[in-house]
Amino acid sequence: MKSVDCEFESEVLAAVVQSRWPDRVDASLRAHASTCAICSDVAAVSAAIGDASDEMRASVAVPDSGGVWWRARLRARREAAEAAGRPITAAQVIALACAAGLLGACFGATSSLFQSAIRRIASNLTAFDWKALVSFAVASLAAHGALAAGIAALLLLAPAAAYLIAKD
Repeated sequence: MKSVDCEFESEVLAAVVQSRWPDRVDASLRAHASTCAICSDVAAVSAAIGDASDEMRASVAVPDSGGVWWRARLRARREAAEAAGRPITAAQVIALACAAGLLGACFGATSSLFQSAIRRIASNLTAFDWKALVSFAVASLAAHGALAAGIAALLLLAPAAAYLIAKD
């Protein structure tokens, strides 16, 4: 069985990390590394990693501290503004829902045609007549088509508006 450990491995690694390999180390350590497979592998891999580290360090562009501080302040202000706007957004969504409910209640309370339709539907629950319902719906849309279209648009656009407001 081959040995996976060498007593000089840490010395070779330290020499490579400290940039002393191979010129500024003892000749006996160089001679050992040339004959020991473990130490030669450590030297080769460590040197490659060190070279790659030096190349990456040279290409790194560290921003100036003033720019980093300025961007951090801008981010903090933006996050504070978003946090402050969340209750306002919630209040707007609640107000929109209340307005839609109030509009529906006003429509239901003031529209005699709507009230008569509700009464007629409630009285005919036992004997449901589809033809009468269709003719009533057509008559209702003919009489109040613009109002029905407005309510339908409100019911479709209100969730979209709430989503767009809450998205930011």
